[in-house]
Amino acid sequence: MGADVGFLNDVSASDHRYSLLENRCRRRSFLLGTGFLTGLTITSQWQPVLANLRFSSYPFSLGVASGDPLPDSVVLWTRLAPQPLAGGGMPPRDISVQWQVALDENMRQVVRRGKTLAKSELAHSVHVDVRGLDPDRWYWYQFKVGTEVSPIGRTRTAPAINSSIPQLNFAFVSCQDWQNGYYTAYGHMADEDLDFVVHLGDYIYECGQKSGGVRQHNTPEAFSLEDYRNRHALYKTDSNLQAVHAAFPWIVTWDDHEVNNNYANLISQDNQTLEDFTERRANAYQAYYEHMPLRLSSLPNGVNMQLYRRFTFGDLAEFHVLDTRQYRSNQPCNDGFQPRCPHAFDSSATMTGAKQEKWLLKGLEQSRSRWNVIAQQTMFAEYNFKITPDLGLFLDVFNLDQWDGYVAARHRLLNFLHQRQPSNPVIISGDIHSSWVHDLQLDFDNPNSATVGTEFVGTSISSDFPPQLIPVVRSSLINNPHTKFFNATFRGYIRCNLNRERWQSDYRVVSSIVDLNASIKTLASFVVENGQPGALVN
Repeated sequence: MGADVGFLNDVSASDHRYSLLENRCRRRSFLLGTGFLTGLTITSQWQPVLANLRFSSYPFSLGVASGDPLPDSVVLWTRLAPQPLAGGGMPPRDISVQWQVALDENMRQVVRRGKTLAKSELAHSVHVDVRGLDPDRWYWYQFKVGTEVSPIGRTRTAPAINSSIPQLNFAFVSCQDWQNGYYTAYGHMADEDLDFVVHLGDYIYECGQKSGGVRQHNTPEAFSLEDYRNRHALYKTDSNLQAVHAAFPWIVTWDDHEVNNNYANLISQDNQTLEDFTERRANAYQAYYEHMPLRLSSLPNGVNMQLYRRFTFGDLAEFHVLDTRQYRSNQPCNDGFQPRCPHAFDSSATMTGAKQEKWLLKGLEQSRSRWNVIAQQTMFAEYNFKITPDLGLFLDVFNLDQWDGYVAARHRLLNFLHQRQPSNPVIISGDIHSSWVHDLQLDFDNPNSATVGTEFVGTSISSDFPPQLIPVVRSSLINNPHTKFFNATFRGYIRCNLNRERWQSDYRVVSSIVDLNASIKTLASFVVENGQPGALVN
């Protein structure tokens, strides 16, 4: 007991720890409040690692997280960073970290424990792939280094393959520009009844500091590995974001701002040389891995990183998680909002690369799940922003960073859905900082063509939609009859409930992103009925 008493009396360590706790215990208190204090009182369960190891401040400043849930396994994450915004503040050597998994929030019924290394070369991040767990149940977990213990996190394994489950609850999110607003939506999400969270990209924004925001980036635009590490660390200091990471397992994928706005494969928007951008992408990919609950299979190999992967939840749902940045062709027609040029119809143009596209189609064809979810980044459905220039003529204008710039690749997937008819395909998307619902038609130019799937596009956590585009979208809705809903005023997330007969998507939005006490409401709700593609107002 002597070591425990010494730890509890260590004022320099505990002062910071308790202030951190006070800031984030407003929600999920049983995870980050009571559970954390319980952890302090049961440290006698742990064996000392390095008794003389001392930190300049609390080393678990970035919280804990879990992800990639399988029926018998989940990944546990943390990073040792007593000085998170200044490179981490760790010595240049590997550190032994203990972890344990329990059946209860008080960490008394421990079922798995072990040690791992927080490697200096990976910014002292920890990725523990815990095996041998029971399917479809909640677990609690905690880390320890020296005499310091982490907050307690909660995670959940996926149901057994082909098992019958009555329902599934998850939320999906994207686009959390630190400078544009607070993460109040995450504070409310932590109180939801969810099995997991899906993040569809733009976890960080790489750009430099800008005036007028409610808070500021801590460095100029990110290019180096240290830049990206500090940017991820800044975002991860948010208490509401930490609360949701600690409450549920996450399934993550990226979009563009984790590296560079609108980049495509090894092509930079900033006109960097191939050599410079290759180095930049490698830096960004490594920092992303270091800060996400990903398996070793996603460890970057130089400039490449395996991120597309598949998750199955009993016989109810299968998630096909895509990466539409690493392998895509360059955007056609000078990018942005433009009339389509012939390159937009190029049959060789790709969002996913040929290998990933083949993987997706094979997975859809072999799936035996009731719902087939394609989790990806940019809006999939066509949207014609018909505009009237000064001459009074209508122009067909599209966002060519979306699938509208890759018409042939989109048609291949739509045609596959029409011909092979995998069960209940639903696409979930982010990127555009606004809420949409689309019926996915085989031919968007023919309102009478077959509906082959449904798309739900989520708004952002904090990133704004260009206000000048709102009236343009609204005025062109009549020309896009497959679009059932649009809203760009509110920020938030989409909460989804699936059962065997229907899918329900609730658009949950906060009253403000500049008010830390903002309220939340359901803006709209839509359902998809089993065997009937297309969305209905709930």
